Amino acid sequence: MRQYFSAKVDFPDTLMFFRMGDFYELFYDDARKAARLLDITLTQRGASAGAPIPMCGVPYHAAEGYLARLIRLGESIAICEQIGDPALAKGLVERKVVRVVTPGTVTDESLLEERRDNLLLAISAGKHGYGLAWVDLSAGRFLLSEVANAEALASELARLSPAESLIADDGVWPKFVSELPGLRRRAPWHFDSETGYRQLCKFFGTRDLRGFGCEDFPLAIAAAGALLGYVEETQKSQLPHLNSMALEQAYETIALDAATRRNLELDSNASGRSEHTLLGVLDQTATPMGARTLRRWLHRPLRNHDVLRRRYQAIDTLIQQRRFEGLRETLRGVGDLERILARIALRSARPRDLSTLRDGLAAAPKLREQLGAHDSPLLLELLARLGEHADTVVYLASAVIDSPPALLRDGGVIRTGFDAELDELRALSTNADQFLIDLEEREKIASGIPLKVGYNRVHGYYIEITNSYIARVPTHYTRRQTLKGAERYITEELKGFEDKVLSARERSLMRERALYEALLDRLLEQLQPLKSAAEAMAELDVLANLAERADTLNWNAPTLGDSAGIQIVRGRHPVVEQVRSEPFEPNDLRFDETRRMLIVTGPNMGGKSTYMRQAALIVLLAHVGSYVPADSARIGTIDRIFTRIGAGDDLARGQSTFMVEMSETANILHNATLYSLVLMDEVGRGTSTYDGLALAKACAVQLAVKNRAFTLFATHYFELTELAAQYDGIVNVHLDAVEHGDKLVFMHAVKEGPANRSFGLQVAALAGLPKAVIADARRYLDALEVGTSKPAMVRHGKETTSPQLGLFAPPLAPALPSAVESALRALDGDELTPRAALDAIYQLKSLLPNT
Repeated sequence: MRQYFSAKVDFPDTLMFFRMGDFYELFYDDARKAARLLDITLTQRGASAGAPIPMCGVPYHAAEGYLARLIRLGESIAICEQIGDPALAKGLVERKVVRVVTPGTVTDESLLEERRDNLLLAISAGKHGYGLAWVDLSAGRFLLSEVANAEALASELARLSPAESLIADDGVWPKFVSELPGLRRRAPWHFDSETGYRQLCKFFGTRDLRGFGCEDFPLAIAAAGALLGYVEETQKSQLPHLNSMALEQAYETIALDAATRRNLELDSNASGRSEHTLLGVLDQTATPMGARTLRRWLHRPLRNHDVLRRRYQAIDTLIQQRRFEGLRETLRGVGDLERILARIALRSARPRDLSTLRDGLAAAPKLREQLGAHDSPLLLELLARLGEHADTVVYLASAVIDSPPALLRDGGVIRTGFDAELDELRALSTNADQFLIDLEEREKIASGIPLKVGYNRVHGYYIEITNSYIARVPTHYTRRQTLKGAERYITEELKGFEDKVLSARERSLMRERALYEALLDRLLEQLQPLKSAAEAMAELDVLANLAERADTLNWNAPTLGDSAGIQIVRGRHPVVEQVRSEPFEPNDLRFDETRRMLIVTGPNMGGKSTYMRQAALIVLLAHVGSYVPADSARIGTIDRIFTRIGAGDDLARGQSTFMVEMSETANILHNATLYSLVLMDEVGRGTSTYDGLALAKACAVQLAVKNRAFTLFATHYFELTELAAQYDGIVNVHLDAVEHGDKLVFMHAVKEGPANRSFGLQVAALAGLPKAVIADARRYLDALEVGTSKPAMVRHGKETTSPQLGLFAPPLAPALPSAVESALRALDGDELTPRAALDAIYQLKSLLPNT
């Protein structure tokens, strides 16, 4: 217990797994907590100050499963191991903490989600913003950045989604920081930029940090220093795979705030699952490291057109002659080399990691052959980074058997013929069985007794003789064990053989362990080129995946331009198209200097939100480097994508639906620029009709006139359609729907001009409201439309006058004649179809109900 307290004093708030023989045991409060979290028995061991010591334990060979459960619950665990051989120890075996497993520093395969990065993040605060540094210890990636304000910090946190975060415990942090999972508060001196600078220079062995491009980013350096200190403190080992760090800057990417990532459902939907998300449709990668790379690309759309065009060209090359098919088939046999190399660097790699690395590297020549001749600069670059690793493959093949055991302690990992000394030691053990057979036959003949030679782990080798032959036992036999019906004996010859064989087995395992460590040393010498090869395979996997998706889903290469504007021809929503059983109705979108804002009207369920989201997703996919779900797409300069779609109460922060809506709207109005794409859905619906209408109109005017962002503005306030006549750059479009008898048919087609009605009652009927309620609502609506009731339902009427008058317009309000004229012109076409005629007639009927 003195040993335990000595180790525990440095980890007061961390669960300690204290190795006791074949178990990890926990004591006192750790035991109470672990027993509750793991649902295991709480017992006691000995006493302290006259009171029993609470204790629980888990078998060391099954510890990973328990560690995984604790890590998922956000706990950290200090592993206190036995140091040295218990058989050679005099008195207590020495014990010490060899590593601390935390949610952000785990590297064991069983503790990680294989298709998602596992990040440890540190945040430093200053007068002019925040510094961030994060590391993926399981893959050897070390990055940092700086952001100007809390809004930008929230956006970065939504992108990174860290498993564990470090902050100073002396600052006042935004609430969203305080609510981060796995949050650790550290002493302020850990976040000193000068100390961090010295730490980083020492760690990387450099005189300064100019080579990393972060010399002028003191807040990021402070965060990186705190991060590095924490990693060294928990891992208690060298970190050779963290051999570089990179700076990410905001201008390199299209900015997406937390609300936009959530609303566009990039990799998680409202239920927290990945089904029916963009990543769910996009991710058919063959390897876990490819899946993680794709997720990073998706969350960090680039603005560098040269990089994106190189990706488009690579995808085109892979689609030609369907090269992606063979590439993907080969990559399916490649394991998670990134994480395997990280475990090699940390010297925690298991035998099967090495066999997987061997087989993965052996695939490189085949990948090169399958790509064949091509003119893609990106693919040529990736092939160069893939490199030649024939010597490493041969070495691993000669050293490690084809299918090694899971654990080194089981032995049998090193291939026969690799080491003469190991082969000799193994031969002693292998030949033991024949020696025992021969010995048994000789002793039977010499003694005339039907004896049996055997072995057990407790007493070793023995000669067993039943009690009926006891009187005939030779005098040179020495009794070893008494059984109920027999006696067991040992002879000098058998004792000598036992010492030799057991010694050989022990020495064989020791030799194998030494050879394994030497094997890791050899691989560490090649760590950097091996990491480069793994990264190249991951990118090849992503590009082959994007080529397969483009080919399978009929996506096309976008065109990027430097001038402002977006032109999408027959665009489709990538997720909805896959979910719908009916054919998806494609739609066009055009933004240019004369069309800065589209006021989108139409019925609920008519497809307004789908149309808006698909525009954003097509723009985002283009900046990931992917083909897009459209016949063609030309996209100019884009700096940010904003969304204000849907809303819900945020009770934890004490915010109502309307407050959430207004907060998100305020962020857009403050930050949208000439090059931003903005989606605004139903602004103002969370408050009274007149307040909501006034706010919606003011926001629309601000976006169109001052921000001048490319904006899709969906609304049920038909009054907003008048803005098109009042301001340049505002255009009306609508999602079409027609009534056919008692049914409402959604056409999902975007047409120019405003919608003529909202079809709210028809949609309510589709939703299953009682017919009596619908009938009452229709009577109320009729009364409102003729002005016999107070104007409490502006959103459901025909075109109205301005809300200050408090009266509804007559059926032929000023906005209607042009709509009537448009419908009449539609009936006068040279190629009029019956469906087009029906549409126009129903439109006239709704515009002129008394005609």
